[in-house]
Amino acid sequence: MPGIASAATSVALAFVGAHTSTIRIGAGGVMLPNHAPLMIAEQFGTLEALYPGRVDLGLGRAPGTDQAAAYAMRRNLASDADQFPRDVVELMGYFQGENGAVRAVPGEGMDVPLWILGSSLFGAQLAAMLGLPYAFASHFAPQMMMEAIAVYRERFEPSRQLAEPYVMLGFNAIVAETDEEAEVLATSVQQAFVALRTGNPGQLPPPKPGFADEVAMESRAILRSVLSASAIGSPATAGRQVAEFVERTKPDELMVTAQIYDHQARLRSFKLLMDAVREDSAALV
Repeated sequence: MPGIASAATSVALAFVGAHTSTIRIGAGGVMLPNHAPLMIAEQFGTLEALYPGRVDLGLGRAPGTDQAAAYAMRRNLASDADQFPRDVVELMGYFQGENGAVRAVPGEGMDVPLWILGSSLFGAQLAAMLGLPYAFASHFAPQMMMEAIAVYRERFEPSRQLAEPYVMLGFNAIVAETDEEAEVLATSVQQAFVALRTGNPGQLPPPKPGFADEVAMESRAILRSVLSASAIGSPATAGRQVAEFVERTKPDELMVTAQIYDHQARLRSFKLLMDAVREDSAALV
């Protein structure tokens, strides 16, 4: 995907880890059908050795590619539907030192929290069965969010990693000084989603005022759907939208993304959002 720097996840995380000191760093995530579990255990074992206690490993089921790319990676995407759960269990075994003669070094014996990522009921069921935290991709595929959360919480079985269900939800937040400015900034991600869903993915484009009003009705419907888990507006507006979303879904954690073309505006958006959330939290105390 030309708009996302995600091809070498562990390499990117090594860079982030080297330039930070306290925040957790993690994969959101590694599409496991594209990788041998042993290699992922070694890569994230290395990251954990470099940045102890800061590394999370999110695992997704969708290969996100085609047979030609699968061949280039020497992977077989035609395997049966049970392969992903088996791969997750195998990966867990490398960290726990339970896979016999084959060992992940570094990796074996390391406490690297695993997450299951998903946008359907499959990931919710697997995360519940294995007793792992679950992250739902509501920032771009929110259609089955509420049903997946319910299935995960109802079917959760405690594990050595997790005693109770833990849900993270993806959430878009584009915040500026005024509602009007935020709405203009949001036209970048609107253009990107329309391009992706119509088979023309590319890099994030600059804002285009009035974009949502000039696209076809079908594209407007796409935008209403994919951006339904979003806060777009001034700090007051965004803070209210976040609070409403949290009240409706009751997540344990939000993973906030802001696809804003200008980097300084993106940093400003995160700061404004945090200030608004803190103000709302203080008002509830």
